[in-house]
Amino acid sequence: MRELSALRKLLVPQVVGLVLDGIAEMDALIEVQAQCVVGELVCPDCSALSHRVHSCYERRLAMYPTGGRRAVIRLTVRRFFCENADCPRRTFVEQVEGLTTRFARAGPGVKRWWRSVALAVGGRPGVRLCGVFAMPTSRGRLLGLLHAPLVPDQAPRVLGVDDFAFRRSRTYGTVLIDVESSTVIDVLPDRTSETLAAWLKVHPGAEIVCRDRDSGYSRAVKEAAPHAREVADRWHLLQNLASAVEKTCHQHRSCLRKRADAETLQIPPQPPLIELPPLELPRTQIIERTRHRREDILRLVDAGWTISAIARRLHLDRKTVRRFRDTDLAQLLATAHVRRPAGVLEPFKPYINQRFTESLGQVSGSRLFLEVRERGYRGSRQVVRKHLAALRAGNAEPVRTDIPSPHKITGWIMRPREALTDHQDEQLLQVRLACPDITRACDLARNFADLVRHQRGQLLMDWIRQAEQDAPAPMRSFAGFLRQDLDAVTAGMTLTYSSGVVEGHINRLRRSSGRCTAAVHSNSSAPGFSCDRDRHEIPTRAIFNDRHQRRCGRTRRTRHFLPARRPTSAS
Repeated sequence: MRELSALRKLLVPQVVGLVLDGIAEMDALIEVQAQCVVGELVCPDCSALSHRVHSCYERRLAMYPTGGRRAVIRLTVRRFFCENADCPRRTFVEQVEGLTTRFARAGPGVKRWWRSVALAVGGRPGVRLCGVFAMPTSRGRLLGLLHAPLVPDQAPRVLGVDDFAFRRSRTYGTVLIDVESSTVIDVLPDRTSETLAAWLKVHPGAEIVCRDRDSGYSRAVKEAAPHAREVADRWHLLQNLASAVEKTCHQHRSCLRKRADAETLQIPPQPPLIELPPLELPRTQIIERTRHRREDILRLVDAGWTISAIARRLHLDRKTVRRFRDTDLAQLLATAHVRRPAGVLEPFKPYINQRFTESLGQVSGSRLFLEVRERGYRGSRQVVRKHLAALRAGNAEPVRTDIPSPHKITGWIMRPREALTDHQDEQLLQVRLACPDITRACDLARNFADLVRHQRGQLLMDWIRQAEQDAPAPMRSFAGFLRQDLDAVTAGMTLTYSSGVVEGHINRLRRSSGRCTAAVHSNSSAPGFSCDRDRHEIPTRAIFNDRHQRRCGRTRRTRHFLPARRPTSAS
């Protein structure tokens, strides 16, 4: 008896009036028999004391694991009569304080542990983690412990606004963040300016609004919170700048090609029959496929087809269809030519062309194969013969020096100078020598990046004037966009606030969207799409993409975990 009393103090030290009757050990389970010995209880409705027992039954509650094994307690509880004749409740069940609650199958401590797991990793991963810790539960029970806090009546002083995808390219919403405390305030059902303006009117108090370059959010802030100061996000400014630099590099690839071809003319000139015009691209398979694909996409666009319909018809991704629709043919062909995979013979073509020119076309394929094999060639003899036949027929592709892609040049320009290696710095120098427009874009981009990184917003207007005077067209366009949103951009380059906190929450939703699942009912009016992962007990939404059911061909089930909202006149 003393051993059971000591065990009770060890297992449930906070519970009063509980007596252990026995303990049973199985392979992976420990069962504890217990009962309550309190003589009288208070009715929960009328607070009248009662000592008459109506009946008793057994409850089975989950406990903390013991010795690495699952533990449960079989608790015998009693049902009492209510002694008050005027009370509508005739009987009531005793509840052991600190151990039981109505309809619960686990104690408060275990439920708190389960809730922490659900907040940390979500539904399905939480089920697996609980199984490892010998406290098994179900996905629905884990997510049922998550309760979203109410939306405050007042907006935070520093409000972060950004959109995120409930379902990419289909449904989008707006997330509202308290930037100072890094907590989510609310989630709106769409990303329109009208919805955000209505929310700001019902929840006044925002003094600073951090946003990206979306003009819709800017209109909503000016309409509903005209006294709030808008702050453009610095990361989006640098992203827009990088896009302008890359467009400039695309437009001036011919300058890079001219310089590269001029530097490689160290051998006698090729016979006229194998030369191609400098700007003519070879009719390779990828070049022809790019031409035909763009023609098909533009034909369907002219016929009124949507991006999604074209993607389904041509078996392409929507981003690919959008890129072919919005990009010039010359830029697409240049990119396709750069990305053409190099063959095993590519490094040896200059030597073969030189030998072919020196011998006036009389060298044999077998002899050339032996010579290039001594220099490291590991391909077949037939590849060498095919290239030699193309040289003799006059339709061989000229050997050109590889030039860096616009994306790579943009990376060199946008990175800090000290982050570049000596080789990258030398390549960027050659690019600057090849094209004065790229040089001007590089200088302007680096000056603007310095203004952003050192928060020198007071010098922004001088930079805009310089860019509008003699910069390439994409850089002038970028400067014009900055002038249209001058106040917000200046604030973003002056104040310490930004949308980094907002992007962090969106990235967490994006990373965990694959393990989202069903959850409890909520009275929010927003659509239920997002994830069940919540590190900060923030109001989120949950959607479950059941991969197993998709593989089995069943219908995907979707339920929601949404923040609770107080009823307002606007909603």
